[in-house]
Amino acid sequence: MPRLARGEYLNPSEMQVIHAVQRCVRRAFLCGEDQFTGKSFEHRRAWIRERMEFLASVFGVDCLTYTVLSNHLHVVLRSRPDVVVTWSDDEVARRWLKLFPKRRTDDGSPEEPTEEDIKMIVGQADRLAEVRRRLSDVSWWMRCTAENIARRANREDECSGRFWEGRYKAQLLLDEASVLACAAYVDLNPVRAAIAKSIETSEFTGAKDRIDDLKERAGEVAVESSARGSQAG
Repeated sequence: MPRLARGEYLNPSEMQVIHAVQRCVRRAFLCGEDQFTGKSFEHRRAWIRERMEFLASVFGVDCLTYTVLSNHLHVVLRSRPDVVVTWSDDEVARRWLKLFPKRRTDDGSPEEPTEEDIKMIVGQADRLAEVRRRLSDVSWWMRCTAENIARRANREDECSGRFWEGRYKAQLLLDEASVLACAAYVDLNPVRAAIAKSIETSEFTGAKDRIDDLKERAGEVAVESSARGSQAG
């Protein structure tokens, strides 16, 4: 039985959880170290995290967990059309113009959109509806990740052409058990691949980020508790 096209089961108008995999073409390196040349690409892991943090601030899509490996990326994403529908028309336009700015500063960062830029989107009902739909579309999230990283990697490698094997592979997770099982699979990938000895040492993964966040919060609570104790004494 042929595989269904993504458009047949991914719907940005519905809340869905997707396991997406994006793989590099041939022997291109997303991250890791090339044993033949000795060149390290580890710094690209930070590119991925920074890009996903930026996209999380723009899209109505939650990144539930992720893992960055040497030649591919795993992400578990949840579309949130219920959040996007609450945004004002101006907010939708501003978020879209962060992704695709009309102008950029000298360092490449997007300039603040003008009122005219915003009106160009808000004033066209069909265009506005399409932009709103895209902001809860995991395919657009993946596109905005892949294109950005490919451009940066090709620029660094001083080459052109395809960086990714093709469009991302997607699996729809239909229930909570599937989400938990898939998240565990993604989180444990570096351990199974012998890249890390434990989840606590698996850098650039959603699991490690969550553990670090919990430790930071626990530390803040301990400091606050100690401060209250000193004041009481």
